Amino acid sequence: MTQEDRRTLRTRAALRTAFVSQVLERGYAGVRVEHIAAAADVGRATFYTHFHDKEALYDHVVEVVLDELRERLAPVDRRGVGFTGRPVAELFRHAAEQPDVYRLILRGEGDGRGLRALTDAWTATAHEIFTERTRAQRTRPRVDLRVIARAWVGEQVSVLLWWLESPAPRPDTEQVVETLVELSRRGRYWATGFDSFSD
Repeated sequence: MTQEDRRTLRTRAALRTAFVSQVLERGYAGVRVEHIAAAADVGRATFYTHFHDKEALYDHVVEVVLDELRERLAPVDRRGVGFTGRPVAELFRHAAEQPDVYRLILRGEGDGRGLRALTDAWTATAHEIFTERTRAQRTRPRVDLRVIARAWVGEQVSVLLWWLESPAPRPDTEQVVETLVELSRRGRYWATGFDSFSD
């Protein structure tokens, strides 16, 4: 990697960090390019060398998060049985490492563009995993796997934002992940204390 490449990576990282901090401080609508450039300690011209506008920078922030998540999930067994909890645990660990970025996205800043991108990408990944597992185990889903994936992700996104914004000390990560896994394995009927169905 050349010195120029390293400089580019450092500048883009600084702009991402500045963008996140400024949005959390001012709100997305209140942030202008000059705020981001000043917080990153670069000139406006440097900003525009890398990004067309703040929307392009926001898309870049989300893209980096999604790329990192995909890399973490690459080793996950997609043909095993049931809910292992590994994808959920990776999501929570990643969010714990970058809480401000996740808060920005999960709060729906920027007309929800980042939240939609994260939710859609995570849902597509979940659907792929569920599909591969049902094929490998030769099971027949009782519910459309697209609906299952969307519901599963919606549940995680909601709980993840609650967890990130909980006052310190946060609920234990492993316990929260295990709760989500148990909900996936057993369902809400079991979770609320009922042992069997009745009319």
